Amino acid sequence: MQAKAIARYIRISPRKVRLVVDVIRGKNVRDAEDLLRFVPRAASTPVDKVLKSAKANAVNNHDMIEDRLYVSQIFVDAGPTLKRLIPRARGSANIIKKRTSHITVILEERA
Repeated sequence: MQAKAIARYIRISPRKVRLVVDVIRGKNVRDAEDLLRFVPRAASTPVDKVLKSAKANAVNNHDMIEDRLYVSQIFVDAGPTLKRLIPRARGSANIIKKRTSHITVILEERA
């Protein structure tokens, strides 16, 4: 049995979110929540929200036991990139890419 939660279009670069996601992969849900509370990165807040959502899905929708849950899969995919122009010298312009992320968390129960 698996419980799943997805956060789409998060306005943080996937590369930055992957640094946080790699820390909690394979951990118990309680340990993962404790780690995310003290990771000094901006991406830890949306990852924590998705983790709590997946935990709520597991407990309420699938009747799983909260103490036995662990992060079986967690990954970050790139969302659409917002392209913005910034003026440069001699009438030219540079493109600023504002990247977005899709965060997916899948929880399972340990036997």
